Amino acid sequence: MSDYKLLENVCMADYCTFKAGGNAKQLYLVSNVQGLKEVLSIIHSLNQKPYILGNGSNILVSDKGIEDPVVMLCDDFNIITVEDDVITAGAAALLSKVSRVAYENGLGGAEFASGIPGTVGGAIFMNAGAYGGEMKDIVTSVDLLKNGEEITVSSGDMNFSYRHSIAMDEDMIVLRMRIKLVRKDKSEILSLMDDLNGRRRDKQPLEYPSAGSTFKRPEGYFAGKLIMDSGLSGERVGGAMVSTKHCGFIINYDNATATEIYELIKKVQSIVYEKQGVMLEPEVRLIGDFE
Repeated sequence: MSDYKLLENVCMADYCTFKAGGNAKQLYLVSNVQGLKEVLSIIHSLNQKPYILGNGSNILVSDKGIEDPVVMLCDDFNIITVEDDVITAGAAALLSKVSRVAYENGLGGAEFASGIPGTVGGAIFMNAGAYGGEMKDIVTSVDLLKNGEEITVSSGDMNFSYRHSIAMDEDMIVLRMRIKLVRKDKSEILSLMDDLNGRRRDKQPLEYPSAGSTFKRPEGYFAGKLIMDSGLSGERVGGAMVSTKHCGFIINYDNATATEIYELIKKVQSIVYEKQGVMLEPEVRLIGDFE
């Protein structure tokens, strides 16, 4: 097995859940830590900055594309292991798969993550959460790559806060995580997972491409309600639309370009600020040049 593979001129719309965006000049598919170190060495020797891609479920890539190399973790980074009440999961493993493994082993506490579409790496990077649970609640430690060296950081030193971790502030790449769960009746775990995923299907526009919640929750408010109260339900720019099912979601309703999605984000921010006095901050990460 090769440690990495290089693809060129890759359409990023195929690699993100918004299904929009331009090309990446280079996409490295990295199979293991050794391959990651090799690829990073190549990229740094060219004075370029890598962009680490997970499941693409929280990004919007500019229609102009990405000049810097994109690195996507796969193969060994998908491995999930269980030892007693501790699950170790690689950065590329889907959170939904981790939650499923927890259920299969009678371990509770990760049910909140069962419907989150991202990977472990992305979830740690932004302390992902849903339905009252966050990654910081279950993570015990994280293995990271910093300056070419593998380090292990305890949960308490990850600086987890709302949609934030230390990996956002420093040049670190998530390699794997360890979570500690609790023994629980499998039927109870499955019941809660089914309930949460049912609520997600009922309340969120899962039938359209999106990046989940478009905006962070402002302190003391709910972004979706602010947008709805501003009369923006169903607001459109080209093929991009504020979901009528949940105003906190901007969806790719009809073959939207990344530019149209971006323009709708800016429009929503402007009108909500004008009408509600609250400036919404995007939760979606904007990659590339949008100006």
